[in-house]
Amino acid sequence: MGRWISIRARMSLLAAGLLLVTAGFDASANGQAQDVALRTTTTNRSAAPQRRVFVRSEALLVRAAVVEDKLMKRAEFNQLGLVLTRNEADADIILELRHDVLTKYVYSAVDTRTQTVIAGGKVSSLGGTVAGKVAKRFLKQLAQGHP
Repeated sequence: MGRWISIRARMSLLAAGLLLVTAGFDASANGQAQDVALRTTTTNRSAAPQRRVFVRSEALLVRAAVVEDKLMKRAEFNQLGLVLTRNEADADIILELRHDVLTKYVYSAVDTRTQTVIAGGKVSSLGGTVAGKVAKRFLKQLAQGHP
């Protein structure tokens, strides 16, 4: 009986081998799927030109980081192919916020390549956050056809 393995033992070995082979194929297919997904994501990102935005705030009560946060939370930010940069020299667009009078704030966006103002306006701190209003209006102006 030493030479002969019981049918139950054979079935167990066969099942274990089948599981190992199946797991290997599954892992291989999973790896290939992930590789394709990564390449697709990378291709999509590189296909859409990204413009780098640098935010500068000269207003004491509204920091640049707050404006950046409000920009990133808006869907239009990604749809327009925008990314934030903390290096002003790398920026394609500089968004600047200044305090004007009492509750008024002025913002302007400058294309660094042409040195032209591509968006701008005045917002009030009454009835909402200044950073949120600036983000919304700036992105709306860019979406309406400004470069």
